[in-house]
Amino acid sequence: MSKRCHAMTLGRRSVLKAVAAGAALCAAPALAAGEIDVVDIAGRPVRLRRPARRVILAEGRLMYGFSILQPKAPFERVVAWGDDMVLFDPGTWRAYRAAHPTADRVPRFGSAVNSDFSVEAALAADPDLILFPLSAYQRQQQAGTFEKLARAGIPTAVIDLRESLAQNTQPSIEILGALLGLEAEAAAFNRFYLRETRRVSSQVWNLPAAKRTTVFMERAAGIDPNTCCMTFGNANLGVTLQDAGGINWGAGRFPGIGGTASPEAILTLDPEVIIGTGADWAESTPASQGVPFGYEATPARVQAALRALAERPGWQALRAVKTKRFFSIYHQFYTSPAHLVAQQVFATWLYPEQFRGLDPQNTWQEYHERFSPIPLSGVFWAQLA
Repeated sequence: MSKRCHAMTLGRRSVLKAVAAGAALCAAPALAAGEIDVVDIAGRPVRLRRPARRVILAEGRLMYGFSILQPKAPFERVVAWGDDMVLFDPGTWRAYRAAHPTADRVPRFGSAVNSDFSVEAALAADPDLILFPLSAYQRQQQAGTFEKLARAGIPTAVIDLRESLAQNTQPSIEILGALLGLEAEAAAFNRFYLRETRRVSSQVWNLPAAKRTTVFMERAAGIDPNTCCMTFGNANLGVTLQDAGGINWGAGRFPGIGGTASPEAILTLDPEVIIGTGADWAESTPASQGVPFGYEATPARVQAALRALAERPGWQALRAVKTKRFFSIYHQFYTSPAHLVAQQVFATWLYPEQFRGLDPQNTWQEYHERFSPIPLSGVFWAQLA
């Protein structure tokens, strides 16, 4: 008889709920041989008769985490997936397709995050598990998606690689490992994750507020050249910055994922450090002037885009620009276990002397060698030259 029981969490407010759900599930009748029992990130019980072999990714960028457990054959168990990676991270998609040509034959449909998920299309793929991101949970719950799939006998599980990165990444990978029968692979990644994040947290956890650097983070800088400036609140990469010892200006002003600061507010703030996020959005947003980070990026293109952002009206007078403490980093780290690399990059930018022995590029290389289905190429972060 096999029985696996995991109590996972959905934010701090749901810890007790998830533990209670896990306790109730553990008290359930004994499972049949080979059955798998977990509690997902939303506190929902999930039961499979065997490790999943036909999986749907309701958001395509869940592949960033899913592929960690099977880097040599990331699409082997995927029968359909959302189209958001193809649309919004095309360089990564082309790298996947080049390394794994069968990926092009996997059916795609709209992402659950954007309400484009089709229950009918999902059922047609005959899955034995559908994975949803936490960011789509409430929307799909209200739409009755989970109830419809349950009536059809299709198990669903919710994981989180975006909303609460530090809190939910390791539990989500553990959940994936249990559902896929790849517990050892999940444990190996989680050991790596813990080791690498501790290289930063162990040095900044007791750093007094007076010695912490205030940072303005510009979310998706330049994606719309006519607007400025989206920023992270007390969530996502905003928390990753804080975990690296920084003070995230947006955290005290925007309680959720983030908000928009006016250009005047930025000029008045005159932050010591500015960090933007960027990606190559030219295919989905042709007018984008974002920094085109990714597997196809070149240093010359990255610096040209950084200079253009630094030369927006009034920005050349900012001390972050004048002192070249004007940085940018790959936007897709915001929805990937690879945000652990972003944490290291932030730490070396903010406290270069304290972290002079830390090399995020080496960490990123090891990440690819051990856990990524594609080889490392391109540019993923930069400082204004």
